[in-house]
Amino acid sequence: MSAILKRPIITEKVSAQNESGKYGFVVDINANKVEIKKAVEKMYGVTVADVNTMRYGGKSKSRFTKQRVVSGKTAAYKKAIITVADGEVIDFYSGI
Repeated sequence: MSAILKRPIITEKVSAQNESGKYGFVVDINANKVEIKKAVEKMYGVTVADVNTMRYGGKSKSRFTKQRVVSGKTAAYKKAIITVADGEVIDFYSGI
């Protein structure tokens, strides 16, 4: 994929929105909506009607082991929900 689009989100919640023309992507944390729109249009050849973004901060995690408590943090990321024009679809599984 490009430097802006990291990977598509294939979850049950986002897959349910695919029928209404909405697709989810994990994107570069510094990318803006205009850059995301251009990247999706170039990569998938569709017309993007709307882009919604949200940022997720990393969560603190801890695990108890035999020796000690291991603490860490998950990575922060940015998610984009893309709405394509009516009648257009993005097929993630065509290259498999």
